Amino acid sequence: MILQNDLLLRTARGELTERVPVWMMRQAGRVLSEYRAVRERAGNFITLAKTPELAAEVTIQPVDAFGVDAAIIFSDILVVPEAMGLPYEMVEARGPVFPDTVRTMTDLSRLRVADAESDLGYVLDAIRLTKRELTVGPASRRVPLIGFAGAPFTIFCYMTEGKGSKTFSVAKKLLYTDPAFAHALLQQITDSTISYLKAQVRAGVDLVQLFDSWAGILSPEQYRTFSLPYIKQICDALGNEAQDGVVDQATVPVTVFAKGAFFARHDIGQLNCQVVGLDWNMDPRESRELIPNKVLQGNLDPCALYGDFAQIRAEVKQMLSAFGHQHYIANLGHGIYPDIDRDKARCFVDAVKEFGS
Repeated sequence: MILQNDLLLRTARGELTERVPVWMMRQAGRVLSEYRAVRERAGNFITLAKTPELAAEVTIQPVDAFGVDAAIIFSDILVVPEAMGLPYEMVEARGPVFPDTVRTMTDLSRLRVADAESDLGYVLDAIRLTKRELTVGPASRRVPLIGFAGAPFTIFCYMTEGKGSKTFSVAKKLLYTDPAFAHALLQQITDSTISYLKAQVRAGVDLVQLFDSWAGILSPEQYRTFSLPYIKQICDALGNEAQDGVVDQATVPVTVFAKGAFFARHDIGQLNCQVVGLDWNMDPRESRELIPNKVLQGNLDPCALYGDFAQIRAEVKQMLSAFGHQHYIANLGHGIYPDIDRDKARCFVDAVKEFGS
């Protein structure tokens, strides 16, 4: 696909660009009435995510609604454990719930390494459909498509806990009481994720992002033991290093976003990734010093979008001043909240375009 707007892709590759690119995590979601209409048509979240035509439709909606510089495929990080043999449900007002959990080697023996083409073919079909729509649609739609997956430790948390948690104490208990099991499950998740992301690249995504949403619940030592090595495996597998003496020409830029892991920024900066995502607790200037050779992404507090338009513009201007206008992708420090006014989200995007030139 010839991109009309390849700003984000060029920035992620480390090139100098004429403007700061911008997109928002969870930009395809309940903040848009168009999304709510499609979800109602689907009946529930999981049906929507597993219907390629509908997933492609909602993936493209924010490109039209907000004028963002990239689309991100509509899916969920929990499709990987489901593909491994652990299905989940999405319960209204509670979030994801796993009827069964994995906490012992016996439990683990019932799982498998996911086969991306057969187990997750619906996501790959949605990617192919989205790429086609981005190609044949208006020029303003011809933007890069981002693929993604959850980082292994974050997926481990859900598979062992069975649901969301403030502390994930069940998951963390296993790190202390049965580290051999923890490493075995983390490796199986890692192998599944590598297969999945490579399949996304073959299907046509232009960049990929790893979401380590629960990184911040670990100590620095635990993060270096139970998270970072597995993220490194994924980055290396997707990187442009020679495999069996042959350089893989299908590589794409990789973003690592480890929410709450302010203590791991230097370590993450050593990974074979091109972009490091920051949450709003990570100072941009300090992060530049800790991660000098990477593109940075982030990091406006999503709650800033509850402010008035003047406040949002002022926050964006301050953020851009701190990050600078090169080697930087503007984003929120976490996903946009569903009750944000869509006009406020559009104000954020427009302000980045105005002040980031």
